[in-house]
Amino acid sequence: MGLGTKNRQAQTADLCKQHLRETHADQLLLVEEFIREFEGSGKENDVTRWGRFTDLKDIKEEVLVRLDAYFEEWLNPS
Repeated sequence: MGLGTKNRQAQTADLCKQHLRETHADQLLLVEEFIREFEGSGKENDVTRWGRFTDLKDIKEEVLVRLDAYFEEWLNPS
């Protein structure tokens, strides 16, 4: 995996986490719990998991819509 790929993955992770923190600021504790659970912590940390919200076009608006839907599903499981 090249350095460019790792940088893109880190940028995607940062974009997603920033969006969640800003959009759901009233639920910040839940957002932080979601982030820790989603990407793991310590040796289990894997920022590549955020890539599931991207597509080939890498349209940021679509990424954020998918992310919000996943977060809402996490908050309110069926």
